This record gives sequence, structure tokens and C-alpha cells, in this order.
Amino acid sequence: MTRKAEIGERLGEVEERIAQACRDAGRDRAEVTLIAITKTYPADDVRILAELGVRDVGENRDQEAAGKAAECADLSLTWHFVGQLQTNKVRSVVGYADVIHSVDRERLARAISKEAVRAGREVTCLVQVALDDDPERGGVPAADVPALADVIAAAENVRLGGVMAVAPLGEDPGKAFGRLREIALALQSRHPGAVMVSAGMSGDLSEAVAFGATHVRVGTALLGRRRPFVR
Repeated sequence: MTRKAEIGERLGEVEERIAQACRDAGRDRAEVTLIAITKTYPADDVRILAELGVRDVGENRDQEAAGKAAECADLSLTWHFVGQLQTNKVRSVVGYADVIHSVDRERLARAISKEAVRAGREVTCLVQVALDDDPERGGVPAADVPALADVIAAAENVRLGGVMAVAPLGEDPGKAFGRLREIALALQSRHPGAVMVSAGMSGDLSEAVAFGATHVRVGTALLGRRRPFVR
């Protein structure tokens, strides 16, 4: 089987899972965007995904993402940065990322705004919400979401998109995503345009869709098990 055929088969399976989750939740399939997480996979796989109709691509490490985005600059893609972001990497990330999912502190939001102004770009930012107490996974507590969202919404060349979260390890993802939905709805009452809910990965996308996810981040189910990235 060629790599394109393999990815095409996997994509069909993922699309059916999303479609079934939407049917179960009484939602329209068009309400959910699939983000292909291509970390550790080469630009050739990004090109195959684009040929198969995928338009949203996600990465979590700037060192890998910057080069890959440059190699694929001729493609009409929306690039999502989904990993934890240090301020010293903001200039590079703003150069290619259309959406940054992992904004979890005011200093980072202001740095993104500064670099977006400098680059003449508008970047959509999501507030990463911590659904557990693990500092290694990033995110802000639910109580701090409104204040951070207000900072993002007021920043130049930055658009407040909504929220992102990762389900806690060892917890029923449905319960976690139920909490995220409440946080998202509260945010939308303050900022009606912040409708994005980035939640769900290969193992829990159905639960995420059931609780209102608008974007699911799928890597392993699309491209296979991770391997060390070699440029």
C-alpha cells in the first residue's frame, strides 16, 4: 500500500468517526473541523493530506513546525500551533501560525500581539484551559479564563477565538469536556465571537464532539504511531 493510500484509508475512518459522533450528538458534520496533527511526520505527509482535502494542520514544536510550514508554503493551509509556547519562540510561530491554541498567560498574549503587529498578520488565539492540576500540561484554571480572554480580545492584531483543553489522564473525558463546555459558554456570553472549542484527539474525539467541540486534533489515528522526526 502506498503512503497516500494508507493515509487516505485512515482519513476515511477518522471522517466516519467524526460523522458518527455528530449524528449521535444531533450536530451537523460541518460544525466540526478536523485538524491533522503532523508532528514527527514529514512535509510529504502534509502534502498528501492536502491532496486528500485536509486544510487544517497542527504542530506542537516550533523547531519542527517552522521548517515544515516553509516547505509547504505553496499549499492553501491553515496552520495551528497546539503545543506549549515559550515567549522566545513567539516571533517564529507568529510567522506561520494562523491559530495558536495554547495561550495560557497574559505575557504570552501580549508577546503574540507585539509580533503579529510587527509581521502585519492577524493571529487567532485560544485560551488553554487546565482541566486538571498538572502544570506540565499547561493551561489556566477556569476562574482565570475571563481575565485572560479580555486581554486577548483587547490586543492588537489578535483575535480571541475561544478555548482549548486536553482531557486529564485517567478521567472520563466526557466529564472533562462537559466542564469545558460550561467554561466555553460562559466565555461566549462575554465575547460572542469566541465560538471555537478545540478539544478531542484520536482517543476521545467522540466525547469531545458530544460536548460541543468545534475543532478536533487528530494525529495518531491519521498518520500512525509517532516516530522520531527526521528532516
